Amino acid sequence: MKASRPIGIFDRQYRTMTIGIMLVLTTSAFEGLAITTIAAKIAQEMQGIHLYGWIFSAFLLSQLVGTLVMGQQVDQRGIFNSILVSITVFVLGTVTAAASVNMYMLIGGRVFQGFGAGALITCVYTCVTLYYPDSLRTQILAAFSMAFVLPSLIGPYAAGLIASYQSWRFVFWMVIPLIALALLLTYQSFRDLQRNQQVTEGRRAVDSKIGKAILLSIGTGMLLTGLGMMTKWEGIALAIGGLGIMIPLMQQLLPRGTFQVKSGLPAALVTRGLYVACYFATESFVILGLTEIKGMAAAIAGLLVAAGSLSWSGAAWLQARLDAKDRGTGRKQRVMLGIGIMIGGVILVMLALFLPGTGITLILISQIIIGFGVGLANPTTAVIALQYAESGHEGKMSANLQFVDSFYVALSIGVSGALVALAETMGWGISTGILMVLTLQLLLVVFSFLSSLRISVLIREEYQAAGQQIDTLPM
Repeated sequence: MKASRPIGIFDRQYRTMTIGIMLVLTTSAFEGLAITTIAAKIAQEMQGIHLYGWIFSAFLLSQLVGTLVMGQQVDQRGIFNSILVSITVFVLGTVTAAASVNMYMLIGGRVFQGFGAGALITCVYTCVTLYYPDSLRTQILAAFSMAFVLPSLIGPYAAGLIASYQSWRFVFWMVIPLIALALLLTYQSFRDLQRNQQVTEGRRAVDSKIGKAILLSIGTGMLLTGLGMMTKWEGIALAIGGLGIMIPLMQQLLPRGTFQVKSGLPAALVTRGLYVACYFATESFVILGLTEIKGMAAAIAGLLVAAGSLSWSGAAWLQARLDAKDRGTGRKQRVMLGIGIMIGGVILVMLALFLPGTGITLILISQIIIGFGVGLANPTTAVIALQYAESGHEGKMSANLQFVDSFYVALSIGVSGALVALAETMGWGISTGILMVLTLQLLLVVFSFLSSLRISVLIREEYQAAGQQIDTLPM
């Protein structure tokens, strides 16, 4: 008897949802990659280089609020309604950013964009948890990386050209028709998945968590603002006050044991947060380094960084194939290998920017290496974390994933921006600031590797036989 072909994410029962969420992510990816390329030009044109980091931090801090809000609401109101709200807020932010007349208005637009993006991606992760069995989740998360391929090929370069020959504002405006197209094509898919789940938590608990997320964002903003003003007493006071707000709230919002990097879910989330923070902060400030230190055009710099997205995609598909081959037993090892590769890539970036005589080739190689490392680790840590989701609380676990992505990256980019601002204030020069930034990212990815030693993996027996118990692999 002929063996049946394994079910895949593009088979009939999964195809529509797979295409739908990939379109949503493609739109979000295009905006993110494009802004990374043009951020330096925006800051220069608006005479706000000291606020450069806030172009990213404002987005990411509000993203974590959107993540936590939607993590609560998606379980209560359903996927479809949640996605409509998320897209509406994102469009509002895009219009505000495109029409901005100064850096502060632009940053305000980025706040709305971040909230909408965080809420939207939480909905997408919830779809993965609800719609796909564990044995297909590495495939769909690898497919997420494919949603970055086209934007990474044309987004950074096109954004650089548009900003150079027209206006950076068009980069924001052109996102809106893409969002409309994505919504049109995914409307029925998400409507079909709409659930009428009973509320599992009281209204007071939901409001409390939202309030804590907002306070955490405010405290983090105070810390980042203070770090950029450390030569003044007001800066020191703001930084200390921000820390005082942040630390207790982080303990309440993150899963228990996160601060101690306990084995299991806490270790997986800490590991993920640190290497993701390293990747996106490095990507953001490498472009600044290429334009300011190497004198490279923004379009070319964006194209070089895009190579990392392509290798990310290739590595993501590789890990999916390996996961199917070893039935998930090698997930921890793949995470550790990916982070180890990233460490080498960050070191190469530093050499490429600061060693005399280095050029485009070494930058390109470093971006390919870093992208490959994060592509190997990122879908795998997501799958590990999603296995801990309790029935009826899939949105909550999706929010945990997005929370660590948003918060760690916001903090890393924010501190990096403060280091650049401090270097400018002290007269050390922007190259010294960027060197400090990359040193910080190297430390983060090293700590991520150390925390990955404490990851433990749940293996669901969908790979073997339905109905069997879940085994926990030892560390």
